[in-house]
Amino acid sequence: MGHALCVCSRGTVIIDNKRYLFVQKLGEGGFSYVDLVEGLHDGHFYALKRILCHEQQDQEEAQREADMHRLFQHPNILRLMAYSLKERGAKHEAWLLLPFFKRGTLWNEIERLKDQGNFLTEDQILPLLLGICRGLEAIHAKGYAHRDLKPTNILLGDEGQPVLMDLGSMNQACIQVEGSRQALALQSLGCVLYAMMFGEGPYDMVFQKGDSVALAVQNELNIPQSPRHSSELRQLLASMMTVDPQQRPHIPVLLSQLEALQPPAPGQHTTQI
Repeated sequence: MGHALCVCSRGTVIIDNKRYLFVQKLGEGGFSYVDLVEGLHDGHFYALKRILCHEQQDQEEAQREADMHRLFQHPNILRLMAYSLKERGAKHEAWLLLPFFKRGTLWNEIERLKDQGNFLTEDQILPLLLGICRGLEAIHAKGYAHRDLKPTNILLGDEGQPVLMDLGSMNQACIQVEGSRQALALQSLGCVLYAMMFGEGPYDMVFQKGDSVALAVQNELNIPQSPRHSSELRQLLASMMTVDPQQRPHIPVLLSQLEALQPPAPGQHTTQI
């Protein structure tokens, strides 16, 4: 990730005995901040998430988030590079060092295309959906549910591969009932697929506010007609968003369907968007 970026400060931080140079602020929300830093030992860019911990419970929740990251070594799940708890006077900051994705999120890509009057093509959607499902499969295999799956929580790698983030939403989210976990995941995943197909969510105000798409489907979803989409993709979306949770396909079934629908790829070109 050797692209040029303006260095706005010469401040450095040390994590696990390695020095990182502060580059710029990436964002903030609630009691957390995300900064772009550069590793002086390797020249790579990273996202440093700093969580302000006012109480012991805040420290425990930050530790759980780090533990959730450490559960997985999967190409479609955001990995944790390092974790550290820093004293700040009477308070503490939890630091999570994460890979930096310069392409941003899936929602950023959808919005960028919309601004140009375009949409993701079906040949782009199918590999993305497959990668997202593989990440969810790994999470479910550990007995957890993501619980906040939405386009703003899916990063895009350099080759367009989807990477699930915001694992803090999995805190205390271990669900023992297999059917409940699968039904919730498929409904949220259906909302993500809808956004990829039509450039907006089935519950548009929810997407605009950035809230979770894990909503109860009260009525059968009306899927707009579009020549951009095959009947197979439309049927896939309909099955994921059906009102009866027990009628939604489980992740293994969906993975089989998606693998069969993948577009033939010349050479190694399969997931770029």
